[in-house]
Amino acid sequence: MDALTPEAWTLAAIVAVVVVLWFTEALPLAVTALLGAAACVLLGVAPAKEVFAPFADPLIFLFIGSFLLAEAIRIHGLDRRLAYAVLSVPWVGERPMRILAAVALVSAAISGFISNTVTAAMMVAIVAGILTAIEEAAARTGRRPDPAFATGLMLCVAFAASIGGLATPIGTPTNLIGLRFIAAELGIAISFLGWCGIGLPLVAVLGSLLVIVLGRLFPAGVERLDGVSAYVAGERSRLGVWTAGQCSAAAAFAATVAMWIVPGILLAVLGPDHELCRWLKDRLPESVAAIIGAGLLFVLPGDGGRRALAWKDARIDWDVVLLYGGGIALGELCFSKGLAQAAGETITGWIPAGAWAGTVLVVAAAAVAVLTSEFTSNVASATMVVPVVIALGRAIGADAVVAALAATFAASMGFMMPVSSPCNAIVYGTGRIPLRAMMAAGAILDLAGLAVIAALMLLVARLW
Repeated sequence: MDALTPEAWTLAAIVAVVVVLWFTEALPLAVTALLGAAACVLLGVAPAKEVFAPFADPLIFLFIGSFLLAEAIRIHGLDRRLAYAVLSVPWVGERPMRILAAVALVSAAISGFISNTVTAAMMVAIVAGILTAIEEAAARTGRRPDPAFATGLMLCVAFAASIGGLATPIGTPTNLIGLRFIAAELGIAISFLGWCGIGLPLVAVLGSLLVIVLGRLFPAGVERLDGVSAYVAGERSRLGVWTAGQCSAAAAFAATVAMWIVPGILLAVLGPDHELCRWLKDRLPESVAAIIGAGLLFVLPGDGGRRALAWKDARIDWDVVLLYGGGIALGELCFSKGLAQAAGETITGWIPAGAWAGTVLVVAAAAVAVLTSEFTSNVASATMVVPVVIALGRAIGADAVVAALAATFAASMGFMMPVSSPCNAIVYGTGRIPLRAMMAAGAILDLAGLAVIAALMLLVARLW
């Protein structure tokens, strides 16, 4: 640390203040990120063009395109159509564990492509209706389920929405932050399909553990939950036939997903040296595919003679975009000014040398990311932890990519507290979840998530 330049020391002070503000949430997170970037220019850490360059990063446009697609899906009710379609599957029926599993499946599947927060808000409304139907049926029949089941079902919505976001690169902004640091600092670009090859198995394992844990902690106490099938069937019938807007939103989304995954498939089949693969890599990155797909929404027909999406309805979560840009700006400056490398070399002495260094780094990276995500946003957690993990990996000669991925995945855990994620806050606000119940279930899932992520990433390290 003694070799740091004055600019690096100034940057260290700015980062420390930003971290404190993120933890305390004394200011909105996006405002803190913007002020941190502005302070870097004002105090002479770097010129404005360098500091603000990450705000125009290609992944920013992947964010924007994904937000527009998600908004069209929400406006036209495609998310509800999927939810009720799964809940009406005969296998689900009215058995408590199967309903719990179906809610987890729907929440995870939707959050893989739509904001975790939006998914949780939508699923809370659906689950609240299901619980009302159960309670009305219980009043008629006298067969009342244990009230704890309602707690478990609501927690399932929040936790499954957070877990499902790990399935795809666009499932949560945390994923894109990790990918951005890995590409910028390690020169390794992970494709949409490549991420899914890791994320989908992780979601499957964590989702299964979620259902088992919640089913054990919050049993219904009855074999059947009368009223669920009738309620779901009624709600599904109200959706009616597919509208023009729903067809257009589905077509735009399908086209975008195809543009995301086809290049990866062709790469595996044709090889990296094929002319078509090189062309797709240069001309059709994920960000461009998202913008093209979102653009289709303004061309394809919607309902009532309108387009599938009007600009006045094109809601974009600018707070996430600005938080991402500011966080990446500070992270890149930490590398360019030598701060991240110095911090990594300083911490290197805490990690035992030898063959186990890489394993310890992966476990430590996941553990720190889980811990920080309990007290600040997942985006802030990834922004703080991933750059340090990459620097540590370089310093000790370990696989920095695997360690960075472990930190990225783990930053989306944070299940114990209502403030850990917007999903937790939404379900806690229903009044059906005692804080002690959330903390108990969240602690178990935090530990399970830490173990699963560390084990999977160590397996990936062997197969990389």
